[in-house]
Amino acid sequence: MQRIRLRYTKRGRLRFTSHRDFQRAFERALRRAEVPMAYSAGFTPHPKVSYANAAPTGTGSEAEYLEIALTEARDPEKLRILLDESLPTGLDIVDAVEARTSGLADRLTASVWELRLDGVDPEEAARAVEVFKASDLVEVQRRTKNGLRTFDARAAVVDLDSRDGHDTREEHDAREGRDGSAGTDGSETPGPQADRPTDQPCAILRLVVRHVTPAVRPDDVLSGLRAVADLAPPVPAAVTRLAQGLFDDETGTVTDPLAPDREAAPAPSTAEPAAAAKASAPVGPA
Repeated sequence: MQRIRLRYTKRGRLRFTSHRDFQRAFERALRRAEVPMAYSAGFTPHPKVSYANAAPTGTGSEAEYLEIALTEARDPEKLRILLDESLPTGLDIVDAVEARTSGLADRLTASVWELRLDGVDPEEAARAVEVFKASDLVEVQRRTKNGLRTFDARAAVVDLDSRDGHDTREEHDAREGRDGSAGTDGSETPGPQADRPTDQPCAILRLVVRHVTPAVRPDDVLSGLRAVADLAPPVPAAVTRLAQGLFDDETGTVTDPLAPDREAAPAPSTAEPAAAAKASAPVGPA
């Protein structure tokens, strides 16, 4: 049985799809691409797909991960292309490796988030960030199925900084498909001015947060900023996960969780190409 690990995105309007919506779309893509899936046992067999730490509904992501089990070996890159073509634009399969190590979920210990705050002055956001970072405890509340829960939103935050959103507008709009160029389906995608005015203030928060229990989400950090610094964006924040993986304490970065599988892949053999070249070489004088 072969296991393939995939990284996929949720971009543009597809950020509003729930995790269950994505599961249904992905299983349809598996059937369209005729992937030789392994199935669970029992009265209602299901394809063996393991999802890891999905982003909340309404947030975009450049770094969602899953693992599939196959009954026949397939080339990961060819499989990635087939699945990507079978999914709607915005749900994009952007990376695929054969699983050669264990514990993918154990390597997802932190996330890097981008929070776009339209209508918020960058200097005001910077002041709020400094107040938040200087606090030892930032209690916030979240309503759960068991009622209202209070927890600390500060301890899980490894890093938080603010910048002027206009400086990063092109990067964000390109990622969300708003660069004014033709989309992958041949349609024209609207430019950045189509849905947000460029003359309004805008702040970008870059957040690095550890995956703890209870989970601290970007909206919890926004609630904390409102509680300690009275930062209240006039419109909902546009939130995108830029990366998730193992947090490196030495460098303060979030590393690629698929890197160990690439490193464990056997090096390509040079014996066969050398033999083929020798066999095709001319013998004797021309």
